[in-house]
Amino acid sequence: MITTPTKIESELATLIIEGLNLDIDREHIDPDGPIFGEGLGLDSIDALELGMLLSSTYHVTITPGDKKNDEIFKSLRSLGQYVEQHRQA
Repeated sequence: MITTPTKIESELATLIIEGLNLDIDREHIDPDGPIFGEGLGLDSIDALELGMLLSSTYHVTITPGDKKNDEIFKSLRSLGQYVEQHRQA
């Protein structure tokens, strides 16, 4: 069962779909589901692109190779929480 996404999760889902040219509807993305691998099928190249999108859109910094990235990118929900905590207006 897909839970209802928060505002930031909906924004991020749209950013991921449009920025990475995914052929999926936002409503089919589970906020608690994995983003990489079995989830949306994203890979390490997508991670770099997503990091750049997050930086340009929300002014957050994602450092490639940082051990925290696995937790940050675990799901749309965890990514949304990170963006909310670290975004700059």
